[in-house]
Amino acid sequence: MTVSTHQIAGAMTAHIGRLCAGLGLLFVALPLMAQTVANPDGRELAQAVYDRPNGDDFSSLVVMTLRSRDGDTRQRVLYSYAKEKGAQERWTLMRFVQPEDVNGTGLLTLDHPGDESDQWLYLPALDKVRRISSSRKGGRFVGSDFYYEDLLDREVEMDHHFLQGRGSVGKVPCELLVSTPKDPGNSVYSKRVSCIYRKLLVPLSVELYEKGKEQPIKKLTARRIKKVQGIWTILESTMYDLETGHRTQLLTKKIKYNQGLPDQLFTRRDLTDDSSERRYRP
Repeated sequence: MTVSTHQIAGAMTAHIGRLCAGLGLLFVALPLMAQTVANPDGRELAQAVYDRPNGDDFSSLVVMTLRSRDGDTRQRVLYSYAKEKGAQERWTLMRFVQPEDVNGTGLLTLDHPGDESDQWLYLPALDKVRRISSSRKGGRFVGSDFYYEDLLDREVEMDHHFLQGRGSVGKVPCELLVSTPKDPGNSVYSKRVSCIYRKLLVPLSVELYEKGKEQPIKKLTARRIKKVQGIWTILESTMYDLETGHRTQLLTKKIKYNQGLPDQLFTRRDLTDDSSERRYRP
């Protein structure tokens, strides 16, 4: 079965996975009564989305397209690898292969329980591995509309969650889940409003709010959702910068689950050498 917004809206990684757990869609919210406190139903739905099966590991081939308001485009190709380590521990590796000026660039992310995460960026041109400081959560990843924070795993317990009513994406009904950081200092966002399609436990869109702003600054949408190896998978997602009109599309061309990716793939040593990861590319 394939869910396509050409059908459901006429119109996110996960590839974004849990970020959609974090891609257009037309978001039509029904009139709602504002709520400001967490509720059990919101917490329960947030946990269900977080726990949605993603396999023990996966590797994927992704085409990233950056498009400006004027329609100018740049395209990049990358491989993405992820491994679930259990107990809120998740490791990911992204490796760019095209165009030539970014070939070999890699981002390694080790998400630990709680608000602890480590990120390293490898730049082949400088032959250096650079640690990404937690203060750069709002920095843009390789010039895209994704912040470094968008690539981190965010556990349910880090936020307050409440259901704010119902909305829709095109003709598809969804439940509006509002998530706000318990500690405002551990996120560049003050609020996330996710439109959750409960049948698949997948966010069809996520509106991202910045501190001090009443309107969302970015929006993540999911366009194609398909079952691959028994796992519902977001195959196309787009992050919109609502202030500049710029957007970044991620199109998953191939994906393979449960290959038994070795731990060594997710080390700083292998970040500088892609030879060991090639056999696991889909």
